[in-house]
Parts: sequence; structure tokens; C-alpha cells
Amino acid sequence: QVQLVESGGGLVQAGGSLRLSCAASGRTFSSGAMGWFRQAPGKEREFVAAISWGAGVTYYAGSVKGRFTISRDNTKNTVWLQMNDLKPEDTAVYYCAASTVVTMSAAWYNYWGQGTQVTVSS
Repeated sequence: QVQLVESGGGLVQAGGSLRLSCAASGRTFSSGAMGWFRQAPGKEREFVAAISWGAGVTYYAGSVKGRFTISRDNTKNTVWLQMNDLKPEDTAVYYCAASTVVTMSAAWYNYWGQGTQVTVSS
């Protein structure tokens, strides 16, 4: 059974940085993608970033492009999300997810972590 475990969330002031980690276990990922999504109170879950396991192609939501960087280590089945210049509107629960296809659509992600809270104070 696939398990995804996120870590690295917390409270940070606006302009600060956080690095989220997502460790996957239960299978070896060699294709498809890993993605990060977030959900703020009262809002729908939204796409943040994704990276393909194969070529390492990255995708970003417009709201985070230039501030967030997604990376992965295939040998460790781990994905990171480096978040810089954080803004109060980045406050949300962040989820990592795994898909067998390369996509930015949450509907295609089969496995999800439990989420980690990121709070950015102004």
C-alpha cells in the first residue's frame, strides 16, 4: 500500500521560507508525477506544483511560479517543495500526492498524504 508522509510545515512570517518534504513508500515510482496541492479554509483544493518522476519536468501554478521550487530524488522516493517569499495568502494545508500520469489535475492523483499546515503571518 502506498503511503505519502509530508513534513516541514509551520508558522513563518511573510517573506520567509519553508521547505516541505514528502516521502513515499510502498512502491517505486518511475513514471507519472508527484504533485503538491493546498487547501485554505473555505476554499477548494488547488494545484501548486508537480514534477514528473521520469524527466523531472516541473509545473507550477501561476500564483507560486518564481517563488516555489519542486524537486525530487528518485532513489529516495522523496519530493520537496521549497517555498520562498511566502505571503499570507499561501496559508493553507499542503498535501503531496502521487499520480500514474503527469498531470496538474487533482482528479488523476491516486494517493494522498495527510497534509501539513503552513501558516504565513503578515
